[in-house]
Amino acid sequence: MSSAAEALARACARLNARPKPSSDFDLNPGYRPPAGRALRPAAVLVALAERPAGGLSVLLTKRASGLRHHAGQIALPGGKIDADDADATAAALREANEEVALDPALVRVIGHLPPHETVTGYDVTPVLGLLGAPFRPVPERGEVEEAFFVPLAHLADPANYRVERRRWLGQWRAYYTVPWGPYYIWGATARMLRALAEGLRDAGAGERR
Repeated sequence: MSSAAEALARACARLNARPKPSSDFDLNPGYRPPAGRALRPAAVLVALAERPAGGLSVLLTKRASGLRHHAGQIALPGGKIDADDADATAAALREANEEVALDPALVRVIGHLPPHETVTGYDVTPVLGLLGAPFRPVPERGEVEEAFFVPLAHLADPANYRVERRRWLGQWRAYYTVPWGPYYIWGATARMLRALAEGLRDAGAGERR
């Protein structure tokens, strides 16, 4: 296993040894979702690739502007878990193949990050994977306007995350952002990436002790 894969595996292990699911409500303790609501299972792929400029980068997408939900937002490839999917990993790989033509055979799954509950009622499992060969995304234009890579070094630095807020359903809602270049990465995507940053930080601290 490469040093990068080992670091990612340690991060996953540390996060799952002390499971701490995240939520869109983390920064909004005064807001509570309806009691007894049923969460729908979903999965996203946190795909990391070696880029020509050097170092690992994370694959992200910009959702198509004509979509009914979350149009134009930055997201990790993924979606709801279908009945035909064997598990969250299978769903994440299927969605990445449908959205950006990523061959599942190119992905070496490292592990899962803690689940994330969204304000829209999804229980999302982030699946962490390394791409074993160069990959050029081909966006499915009905769903994805653009696919791009963000350096892991940027996303793994907690200092690059900030908290912003906006009005939502008549209340102020706070959320994480981690902007990069022209891309405004925020909400659930930023929160899940921040969990990875925390895992990498803790794994590094554990090695130094």
